[in-house]
Amino acid sequence: MIRSVVEHQQAVTALLQRSSNYSDASQDLALADARLRVLAVDIPAPGNLPPFDNSQMDGYAVHAADLGGGPLHLRVAAPVPAGIRPPALEPGTAAPIMTGAMIPDGTGAVVPIERATPSQFCPAYDTGTDFWVDLPDAAPGSFIRARGSDLAEGSLALPAGTLLAAPQLGLLAACGVGSVSVRSRFTVLLLSTGDEVAEPGTELAPGQIYDANTTLLEAALHEAGAVVIRHRAMSDDPDLLREALEGLERESVNLILSTGGISQGAYEVVKQALEDSSVDFLTVAMQPGGPQAIGAIGDVPFLGFPGNPVSALVSFEMFLRPALTRLVGAPAPRIALQARLESALESPAAKHQVRRGLYADGAVSLVGGTGSHLLHALAGSNALVHVPVGQSSAEAGDTVTIWLIDPAAGTAVPATSTPSTKEKQ
Repeated sequence: MIRSVVEHQQAVTALLQRSSNYSDASQDLALADARLRVLAVDIPAPGNLPPFDNSQMDGYAVHAADLGGGPLHLRVAAPVPAGIRPPALEPGTAAPIMTGAMIPDGTGAVVPIERATPSQFCPAYDTGTDFWVDLPDAAPGSFIRARGSDLAEGSLALPAGTLLAAPQLGLLAACGVGSVSVRSRFTVLLLSTGDEVAEPGTELAPGQIYDANTTLLEAALHEAGAVVIRHRAMSDDPDLLREALEGLERESVNLILSTGGISQGAYEVVKQALEDSSVDFLTVAMQPGGPQAIGAIGDVPFLGFPGNPVSALVSFEMFLRPALTRLVGAPAPRIALQARLESALESPAAKHQVRRGLYADGAVSLVGGTGSHLLHALAGSNALVHVPVGQSSAEAGDTVTIWLIDPAAGTAVPATSTPSTKEKQ
């Protein structure tokens, strides 16, 4: 069976929505612990933001009765620092006021200090000496932040399903909210197999390689907000692997994810162990990452990614990460951009090719070749370059679609939904 990228994206999302025991169970967390979690409930504003009329600038508060008649020559009143309730302002006076300070009753506008003559505040007010200031006329309401102008009491501050990053947490803090109810995290059992792989930090036996996939996918899942349980099934014996899978404690697991053992080779242990299960082993028209497995083990969703590290991460980015966004509300979708290609490329017309790239200043340069083992090239990339089905080449200077996999790679407006990988069918 050969599927398009879009068809497999839809299948993975449907599997998790249909079969996963993930629920919108919630827990209360302090704001400091809620970063990159998803709100479980609507948060109404408990009060007005700002809670009182305040000054937008360092300047002079001017009485409403003094406005509208041209330039002003006013006696300087007592200064208004932030954090106090000031006395009412008298006509004919101008009170030095600091940014964020409460507006005195009677004030019609604030004139910034740089528009005043002198353009600096006078010496201490309580010296017994009268000081005067010349100011231009001002429109009523100038440089005054009105009470509730950012957010009115009782209005919706943040809706359920909001991903809590720094701006959202800052808003809640400004509203006086100390803790929030967030959705439970999605739990993935990450299964690694194979006698030929060794744990990093140990000594390699002849014919062995280090297990990069588990660390690679564990980090990607953590960055996506998931909880990861690592499980090591050492044997390449399908019967022993089948017994290990059947013996897993799956009650609190939302997904089982494995890498390797799903292709057409003679020793594809995952494929052999699950041959009588509901898991389908198929090919997606994508390079890298063509071999894929999807189904369930018992009542727990199962996904199998290819064993080459780049294939595994591309599979995660193309299929699992977008499905988590739709199901859980986190992570945020990848930023999709149009970028200028720095060099020519070729692609199999029947496949959606995903290349690694380095993006900067509107252009993307390819890093490494098409090989799915090129981890060093992956580590030097900050973008995935998409060449859709039906396109066999692109020239230097052509425009291509990229996904930023490093948010610091460029400034862009995040996509409002999972970036499209629409293909020519």
